[in-house]
Amino acid sequence: MYQSLANPSHPAHAAARGKDSIWRGVLRPALTVFVVLSAIVGLLYPLAVTGVARLLFPDQAAGSLIVRDGKVVGSRLIGQSFTGERYFWGRPSATGPQAYNAASSGAANLGPNSPVLAEQVATRVAALRAAHPDQRGPVPADLATSSASGLDPHISPEAALYQAGRIARARQLPESEVRALIVHATEGPQLGLFGESRVNVLALNLALDDLKR
Repeated sequence: MYQSLANPSHPAHAAARGKDSIWRGVLRPALTVFVVLSAIVGLLYPLAVTGVARLLFPDQAAGSLIVRDGKVVGSRLIGQSFTGERYFWGRPSATGPQAYNAASSGAANLGPNSPVLAEQVATRVAALRAAHPDQRGPVPADLATSSASGLDPHISPEAALYQAGRIARARQLPESEVRALIVHATEGPQLGLFGESRVNVLALNLALDDLKR
């Protein structure tokens, strides 16, 4: 028997009611939650955190930049490559295509038994010994091995003191003055407990240049 489409019990009406029920009961609430959480987590929260950081820690929030004569010369968080005799050298960097490439942070991923790593370290140690003939002790490990990030801006105080004689000769300074500069630039462990003492290479080299300004 023919059943009119105007009849609420018609299958087409039942299907329409089912779709509307799914939209109202499932899809619309899910979409609403998605939009609201996206706005909170993806927009409001980052803006709030950035605003608080810039208010309470303006230097760190801006990248811990070092400014000299109105010009940004680097960041305290990212190392730079120094190769001249007049400057302290930082840790080797495994990033490519150039050293301390912040867009390609990473380690060499060479294990302690790797012959490639052994060859690299031996080459670095030989170069360091040739550049520091006054040093008879072991070469500090951080001068011969790269860090996990490849961007480490620090070296140990021992690594800085290892280079003091070379820099004193290149700059015609008393070695005691260079050593005093290292001691002054040495940062202690975080909160006096976490990590080890370290020296920021860029800050130390800028302090070196200030001696002649």
